[in-house]
Amino acid sequence: MISKTALMATVSTLSMLIAPLAHAQSDELIAAANAEGRLTTIALPHSWCGYGDVIAGFKAKYPDIEVNELNPDAGSADEIEAIRANVGNTGPQAPDVIDVGLSFGPAATEEGLVQPYKVATWDSIPDGAKDADGNWYGDYYGVMSFLVNTDLIDNVPTSFADLLKPEYAGAVALAGDPRASNQAILAVMAAGMAQGAEPGEAAAKAGMEYFAEMNKVGNFVPVIGKAGTLAQGTTPIVIEWDYNALASRDTLQGNPPVEVVVPSDAVLAGVYVQAISAHAPQPNAAKLWMEYLYSDEGQLGWLAGYCHPIRFNDLAKAGSIPQDLLDALPPAASYEAAVFPTLDQVNANSAAVVAEWDSIVGANVQ
Repeated sequence: MISKTALMATVSTLSMLIAPLAHAQSDELIAAANAEGRLTTIALPHSWCGYGDVIAGFKAKYPDIEVNELNPDAGSADEIEAIRANVGNTGPQAPDVIDVGLSFGPAATEEGLVQPYKVATWDSIPDGAKDADGNWYGDYYGVMSFLVNTDLIDNVPTSFADLLKPEYAGAVALAGDPRASNQAILAVMAAGMAQGAEPGEAAAKAGMEYFAEMNKVGNFVPVIGKAGTLAQGTTPIVIEWDYNALASRDTLQGNPPVEVVVPSDAVLAGVYVQAISAHAPQPNAAKLWMEYLYSDEGQLGWLAGYCHPIRFNDLAKAGSIPQDLLDALPPAASYEAAVFPTLDQVNANSAAVVAEWDSIVGANVQ
């Protein structure tokens, strides 16, 4: 018969391994993650939100854990599909964690694709940016912007309305496929809001009509815009999150010179969320990754990548943000008119864009 001491030890170990609400970077969690020896991420380009340095920071802190990075250029829908496609697969192609657009968190929860876990700093995450049960939680946010190659564009556009002008023929691209990429899906909403539509399905419809017109007049380029395509002149104007645009500005180092513009006719803020796969081959490494991301160190890592971390207000109140990071951000005035759409509005927009982009716009972005 098993002794009471052995039984309690077994229960303690199992609780640490499977309890969804275990807290902090405890010695037990670190030991369990080290034993797994690997963390598999997906869709984390190093230039996105400072992820290169964030991943490097995690590796430095936990050198016994290999970080296996899958498909850095994948979109949110691809991340969800990667979980579905690898149910029962404990190999390196199964993601442990995902970083997806707001609408994808609840959808993945409803489908049973993610598992609950509350990080130690849970209480400092705003209630409106997290699932009450810990299935997903906001990580950072930014606003939609234009990244403009000023070597090729003489008059820098300052609004969505400007982008329809003849001088921008063959110049404007999205930073993703609007049928799969959350960034591109929300760019459509921003364009619709610039037409006066309310966030949600109305803005999705108006945004798709806007891009249909842009495509008709020849200004839209059906290529996924990146720093490279912008520098080459294939996509001189890219519509993307401000943190991606600012990171590209740094990467390009003036070759070519660029400007980052927050459009005057629609300032759309977008929140991304983290979650752990319900089928994670390395669940403890996944939990340790979450603890790192939501620690002060992880949050400041995102801020260094120009993202506003979800705990920004908490960090600011505590005086934990270095001044040089604050100075590197765009002027606060650029964010004053920012609109944070509700989850229902984000879901309605996403459903409409994914379903109707092909029929309304007819541009195959790839």
